[in-house]
Amino acid sequence: MKKIWSSLKPYLHWVILGGTLFFLAKAFKDHWREVAGIRIDATGWAMLVIALVVTLLAHTWSGWVWIWILRAFKQPVGQLWALQVYLKTNIAKYLPGNVWHYYGRISAVTRAGGSLGAASISVLLEPLLMAAAALAIALASSGLGLVATASAPGTWGLQILGLSVVLLGVHPRILNPVIQQLSRSKKNVTNTGTLKIEYYPLLPLLGEMGFLGLRGTGFLFTLMALVSINPAQIPQLLSAFSFAWLMGLIVPGAPGGLGIFEATAIALLNQQFSAGLLLTAVALFRMVSILAEVTAAGLAVASERF
Repeated sequence: MKKIWSSLKPYLHWVILGGTLFFLAKAFKDHWREVAGIRIDATGWAMLVIALVVTLLAHTWSGWVWIWILRAFKQPVGQLWALQVYLKTNIAKYLPGNVWHYYGRISAVTRAGGSLGAASISVLLEPLLMAAAALAIALASSGLGLVATASAPGTWGLQILGLSVVLLGVHPRILNPVIQQLSRSKKNVTNTGTLKIEYYPLLPLLGEMGFLGLRGTGFLFTLMALVSINPAQIPQLLSAFSFAWLMGLIVPGAPGGLGIFEATAIALLNQQFSAGLLLTAVALFRMVSILAEVTAAGLAVASERF
């Protein structure tokens, strides 16, 4: 069984990506007339500009959170330098494999005199804290989780369980033994023998919640460029966004969550908005996100010259 899984694993991400793109292509085929009929007025373009600014702030803020994680491991790196590295490497997540942004950060930290083990653990801890933040927001913003528990109580329970596992997993009493075990099993690779985290990473966790909050706000402004939103809808929209973003983070085969986020968001919100509007909204949000990441990387490169 293990051999079969090993032989199939390299093709899994292609199967997932192919299935997701097929879903999106079919949705567009069925609703292209509605998409073509959507128009954005001057107010809508202003909303998109706000969405871009908020998303740019979100990625910059996420860079500062990564700096806090490096500080927890007492790494000798400058704050501005680390922020520049984070923003420059962020766009590499769209390369096949979805790991090159992590590789770039690890390489940069080690070249600057930091520990290979600390850099490796920092890029592992960051997505864990992001996942916990996404689950927490999805649960808190809707009060009862992603969907009403009366119709799917198991979904709510799984979210609570997942959040609990991640929150416990990053506790120093659990994380430090894992780091030490990694040091013994792969000492020559990670060199983590002297590494440990001295306190619960509450500040980085709260920071990642701020990041997801800003990203969700950017999504709301993108949606508002196309349709009016009732304030009563905002909690459920943030919940759906957080869960869709989480799926894009954890599902393999989707560089930068490309396709997975869009398909999940459409599936979650199709009872509130038309399919054509959702297709347009997620496409615009992806464009806003990429433009914000490219702008942030460009600003990071430009700031190195001053």
